[in-house]
Amino acid sequence: YSHLAAIDRFGDSTDLTPHATIKAVFEALHFSQIEFGLVPLENSTDGRVVDTLDMFARLPTKITGEVELKIHHNLLGKCARSDVVEVYSKPQALSQCRDWLAKNLPGAKTIEMTSTAIAAQIAADKPGAAAVASVEAGMHYGLAVIDANIEDNKNNVTRFAVIGGAETKRTGKDKTALMLEIPHKPGALADAMLVFKRGRLNLTWIESFPMSGSRNEYLFFVEFEGHAADSKAKNALNALRRKTVRMEVLGSYARSEPKE
Repeated sequence: YSHLAAIDRFGDSTDLTPHATIKAVFEALHFSQIEFGLVPLENSTDGRVVDTLDMFARLPTKITGEVELKIHHNLLGKCARSDVVEVYSKPQALSQCRDWLAKNLPGAKTIEMTSTAIAAQIAADKPGAAAVASVEAGMHYGLAVIDANIEDNKNNVTRFAVIGGAETKRTGKDKTALMLEIPHKPGALADAMLVFKRGRLNLTWIESFPMSGSRNEYLFFVEFEGHAADSKAKNALNALRRKTVRMEVLGSYARSEPKE
């Protein structure tokens, strides 16, 4: 699905380089092996993508765009549904089809992989194996669609972050993402969030994420409507910086709408 989002963002004539893990995408960008990366940020069914937030915490990287994609999962394979004994996919895809799989393949073993592409490759090579993946993945590996659109939530949307590249200019319909470390004391988070209320900035996303090596301290990922270059955003960011131990402006980018 990251491949589909990348085509939506950059076009199918772009040289796309697949990576097996989210960590590998961040590292390839860090070492200038790629110009841009595209990683899943959150899903409307499962929420945040932990591996992506973990890499932002480890290797802060600029976000320069977003892509929202309606996700349709398919059961792919080279056999009939009745012959499927193993179903491969990444954890999020299996989770988003949990009810369908329990009802229609109660005896099949589900096996987690790092990507739907790897799952499709296994389904192509292993008798009795099927994959939960996109139609495009099935076409690439010569798989038939055993069952289409098996996601439990038919309004299943994944938001992807475009990382790398130059900072974007204002479009008038922007969002800005931040990573914050808040002092570990009563009321500190509430004080920090008041900055957005006073600045009349609408929050669109907030996630807490445990800091590595700490039991009680968290990083907070926050997104608000507006561009970091806007005057009221500048004022709010200056005020927020004084209320945080650490603040990273991950980037400003144009808002996107979900696409099929």
